[in-house]
Amino acid sequence: MIKSNEIFQTVNSPATGKNQVSLRRGKHKIFIGMAPGVGKTYRMLEEAQILKRDGIDVVIGLLETHGREETANKGMGLELIPRKNVILSHRNLTEMDTNGIIERKPQLVLVDELAHTNIPGSKFLKRYQDVEQILAAGIDVFSTVNIQHLESLNDLVFRISGVVVRERIPDSVLDEADEVVVVDVTPETLQERLQEGKIYAPNKIDQALNSFFKRRNLTALRELALREVADNVEENGNGSESNYCNIRERVLVCISTYPNSIRLLRRGARVSNYMNAKLYALFVDNPNHFLSKEDSLHVETCERLCKEFNGEFIQLRSPNVLDTIIEVARTERITQIVVGETHRSRWQLFFKGSIIQRLMRALPDIDIHVIATENQERNTII
Repeated sequence: MIKSNEIFQTVNSPATGKNQVSLRRGKHKIFIGMAPGVGKTYRMLEEAQILKRDGIDVVIGLLETHGREETANKGMGLELIPRKNVILSHRNLTEMDTNGIIERKPQLVLVDELAHTNIPGSKFLKRYQDVEQILAAGIDVFSTVNIQHLESLNDLVFRISGVVVRERIPDSVLDEADEVVVVDVTPETLQERLQEGKIYAPNKIDQALNSFFKRRNLTALRELALREVADNVEENGNGSESNYCNIRERVLVCISTYPNSIRLLRRGARVSNYMNAKLYALFVDNPNHFLSKEDSLHVETCERLCKEFNGEFIQLRSPNVLDTIIEVARTERITQIVVGETHRSRWQLFFKGSIIQRLMRALPDIDIHVIATENQERNTII
């Protein structure tokens, strides 16, 4: 957490040569969980109370306790910014007062339920957009969200739970956060909390246990939350570090214009499915080799097939195929490479060496899968 005297920094204006005050962007910390009731809000308030005792100016911008007494008690003693009143269809509704928060200028503001949709007619459609404005004003933000609210996971969450989640946030909100904390409990603990009435009202407990809060659903959502944050940490890791340890498996299939590329892609897709890994396919277009119309169509087929397997197709132009494979493997932090069997002559192997052996020497921490070609496909993959 950054102290209030660090919020502003002095910069020199190239136009006037005079010192001007520049507002730094606030830092964003997101507490994420697999489902309602895991304790995201409680954990957020707990950390905020510690910071307040340390002298940090903390306020509550928006708090949703959902009638949970323990959560409400945890917020006692923290200043609450009153919500603003909004009249809609003769009804008096309330919404977070973003302007009031910015005018108050605390060091840290707590904002619950990041994926909330604002009342029609509000300045912003979604609450995360209000948070963006608060961050731009140099105020740090603690916020909460559940994994099912991420846009890219919407279809997957529906397949897991059968529930359509309508309130969503872009993945970029999580990607751009300065810190992401997983608030985790076991599915059994969460079901116990539900049955004790700590999550929903008594009349909703049985329905929740038989739908979204089924144990198999919670187990899948828990794994999804842990993996998503692990991937987020990995993506933000320093890719230049040679000793960086991958959290998630990544499979790279090296394809060419030869027919066995289709077979390699299918094998690579199976490997990625077994490992629950991200799939990549790489085609290196050697400018010294002319691509016929048939070759181009074959590459397009490979690209289409890769995308059908939910993989990422990479096409690069380079005269050095081997160095390009090595560079892509390091850049994308590949853990598994799938290549075709080499059928070079003994003289070629003697003078140039085996491509597979050279890959193994250059990438000692990556597993190489060599797929045998059929008799009619006696050509090297590279």
